[in-house]
Amino acid sequence: MICRMNNKVLVKEKTDRLIELTSDFCQQYLNDEYRDLCVKLIKKMGRKRDIPFMRGDLEIWASSVIFALGSINFLFDRSSKPYVTRDALCAHFNSKKSTVSQKSGTIRDMFKMTYWDQDFSTSAMKKSDPFANLVMVDGLILPAGIFGLSDDEAEDE
Repeated sequence: MICRMNNKVLVKEKTDRLIELTSDFCQQYLNDEYRDLCVKLIKKMGRKRDIPFMRGDLEIWASSVIFALGSINFLFDRSSKPYVTRDALCAHFNSKKSTVSQKSGTIRDMFKMTYWDQDFSTSAMKKSDPFANLVMVDGLILPAGIFGLSDDEAEDE
């Protein structure tokens, strides 16, 4: 019983520290939406049976969380806002890009994170989802608008 209680306390301490690290980065370089996504992802990681950030350096895990979210939200693309380089992210946390990339891959695999992910995409990414208005009917993929009236037809009615 004591072991479990100590484990829960340790998980809470590490979770809080990880949230603090990612929040500081998001406040300096990103925005509140990224901070909220980091918190959501960290808390979800903390509910896993085998919590990944219980081993290893928390700075590496913090950069890996941001790297994983940034990878699916085009954070590293110059044309996106906000934008940050992989090198700047890793330099901030004094971590190696190869290690961070590997751990972020583990995170993305763990939660099946992909582009336009409903749980971990920014609102801008969700709006730009090219698949959002598609439906499947009898095995055929069609635009959802095909079943409604067009704007011109709606005005005639």
